[in-house]
Amino acid sequence: MTQTLRLTATMACLWLLLSGMFKPMLLILGVLSVAVVVWLAVRMRVLEHRGQPIYFRFLHILEYWAWLVWQIFLSNVDVTRRVWSRKLDIKPTLRRVAATPDTELGRVIYANSITLTPGTTTINFTPNDEILVHALHEDSLAELEKGDMAAHIRDVEPHLHFRNR
Repeated sequence: MTQTLRLTATMACLWLLLSGMFKPMLLILGVLSVAVVVWLAVRMRVLEHRGQPIYFRFLHILEYWAWLVWQIFLSNVDVTRRVWSRKLDIKPTLRRVAATPDTELGRVIYANSITLTPGTTTINFTPNDEILVHALHEDSLAELEKGDMAAHIRDVEPHLHFRNR
C-alpha cells in the first residue's frame, strides 16, 4: 500500500511538473491519467518486482551527460564532414563491440548511447555480451573499441553490494 501511495504521489508530481498548467479540465485529465497508470502498475504487479535499482552516482552522471553531449556534437561534425565531402568518405561497417559495463542497465545505457551518437547505431545484443553496431565509417568503431564510452558508463553505474534480505 505504501508503494502504491508513493507511486501515486510521484506520478502526480511528475505530471504537474511536466504539464505546468492548472486549468480544471487539464487537472481532471491529469488525475485520470495518474489513476490509470497506478491501476495498471498494481494489476501488472510492477511494484512487487525487485529488479535493478535505479541508482546512479549523481555527480558522475552529470559528468557523463556533459561528455555524451560533447561526443554527439563531435560525431555530428564528423558525419556532416563525411557526407558533404566530394569523395563521400563513408565506409559502412558492421562489427561486434564488447559490452563491458558491469550491469544489465549499464549495457542498455551503453547501447543507447551508441545509437544517440550520430554515425553509429546499435543493432542488437549478442549472446556473448557483445553489441552488434553499424557505423557510417570504421573510424567510429575504433573509437568505441578504445572503451572511453564504456569507461564513462562504468563510472556512472551503481557499485552496490546486495545483501540477501
